[in-house]
Amino acid sequence: MTATAGEGSKPALTHGNQDRVEVIIDFSKSLEANASDYFERAKKARAKAERIKRAIENTKRKLERESSKRGEKNEVKIFRKRKRAWFEKFHWFYSSDGFLVIGGRDAQSNEAIVKKHMESNDLYFHADIQGAPHCIVKTEGRSVPESTRKEAAAFAGVFSKAWSTGIASVDVYSVRPEQVSKSAPSGESMGVGAFMIYGKRHWYKNQPMRIAIGIDKENRVISGPESAVKKHSPYSVVIVQGRHKKGEIAKAIRSFFERKNLGRGIHLDEFIAMIPAGGSEIKGNN
Repeated sequence: MTATAGEGSKPALTHGNQDRVEVIIDFSKSLEANASDYFERAKKARAKAERIKRAIENTKRKLERESSKRGEKNEVKIFRKRKRAWFEKFHWFYSSDGFLVIGGRDAQSNEAIVKKHMESNDLYFHADIQGAPHCIVKTEGRSVPESTRKEAAAFAGVFSKAWSTGIASVDVYSVRPEQVSKSAPSGESMGVGAFMIYGKRHWYKNQPMRIAIGIDKENRVISGPESAVKKHSPYSVVIVQGRHKKGEIAKAIRSFFERKNLGRGIHLDEFIAMIPAGGSEIKGNN
């Protein structure tokens, strides 16, 4: 070790080769004071090193979090593309007895259901409230059991305005196709989706606002009365009127089925389409 001092110089530590260290000593200070200076410098250097170490660790954690977020954002979900049946543009379900039931989504589809798809052997259902879909049971000439009729009535009630307005139940009636007419009373006109009902009606009183959602064997989202959905889906989720938006409920339902290893590749929109308009909440699942 060699000690050097420069004029007006402040103490400074310089490094030589591996075998020798040069130290500048301030001769205006005592040995103890010089040692104290170097001790303080060493302490500050250690503190600085600790701060740098913590900063590096914090930066690593931030980078890991950002990388994870980017990974989630960049995750590509592959959704299946399939050929849809003609009735999937409507509200629809298959009854527990295997009958197809369809209902309109708007004025245009209501018009199409009655004028294009309703046949003489079908059954017509409508909720007794303004703002309800025209619903029909496609019989294909078969006799319709009471179990299917009750399910069709429940379906017609759920997709009526009663759900979104918070009405707990609604009456639904059924008639034959020939009782549904576009002919209005004298002096009145019928708009798109509007029809007159003539003759005696068969009533299904106090249909509750309750519907089940499932996944059928063709990997399609289905919705309808619990008895019908349970017949065609191994698991189901029951929803009732509530305060959650359709998108929120749809995400929760999709997550439930994904945990059951069902519905992989089904887009969220397919779940949303099966939920009645208005707020909902999940009542249960099985």
